[in-house]
Amino acid sequence: MDVKIEAFLKEDIGQGDVTTDAIVPEDHASKAVILAKAEGVVAGHCFARELFRCLDRDIHYEELKQDGERVIKGDAIAAIAGKSRAILTGERVALNILQRLSGIATFTRGFVEAVAGTGAKILDTRKTSPGLRSMEKYAVRMGGGYNHRLNLSEMALIKENHIVLAGSITEAVKRVRSHAKVPIEVEVRTMEELQEAMDAGADRIMLDNWDMASIRQAAALVHKRIPLEVSGNMTMEKAREAARTGIDFISVGALTHSFKALDMTLLQQGLRDES
Repeated sequence: MDVKIEAFLKEDIGQGDVTTDAIVPEDHASKAVILAKAEGVVAGHCFARELFRCLDRDIHYEELKQDGERVIKGDAIAAIAGKSRAILTGERVALNILQRLSGIATFTRGFVEAVAGTGAKILDTRKTSPGLRSMEKYAVRMGGGYNHRLNLSEMALIKENHIVLAGSITEAVKRVRSHAKVPIEVEVRTMEELQEAMDAGADRIMLDNWDMASIRQAAALVHKRIPLEVSGNMTMEKAREAARTGIDFISVGALTHSFKALDMTLLQQGLRDES
């Protein structure tokens, strides 16, 4: 992760932080605090700490609210002490990371709470920002969700286009079984395809963009013999209704592509947030 963090800093700093370097002496030290400006769930401390330490290896970064912990507006999230140049130069990128990941964690927590008590698990997808997948999936876990596959090699997901090219669900499953020893999930569109996927020995079946009545019918047919996953334009209300049918997983691409960042600010000690 050091290489990625260093790349983030290089992108932001360019040839140097001309403002900070001109104003702040190199040996000047200070303290600062990161404050929440909205209610939500914190995520990303480990990455923010690493970022500041890339700029000052002796900097002290204290987590005042832990990753996965809910905060309200005005809560102090972290306290930082070290070289002032490091704090000011790293401020924007650190906040970008914390705000983005906390936004994902907050959005995820909403879905998790929506299905509480049903036994259904909220999953993320591969609809992540290129280069940020591991960080964004970490944020999903901090929100109480679970990760689907991290990459294409961890699990086979046979989708509509695969089925068309293979000729059938049965043939697609057969080809994957002979190629790799990985779990196989099959995306199905109809009850007939659902039955074929079951007969073919799928390890999990995905119902993509099914209406609620059909989801109930599928859950009754499968009756927990194979894990069922539902997906497709999920809202919290739709997720809650789907979870009550007895399905096992609900995948939500929006967790990592349609969240709202959790607003935060970094203030030098002695300043206060007036907003």
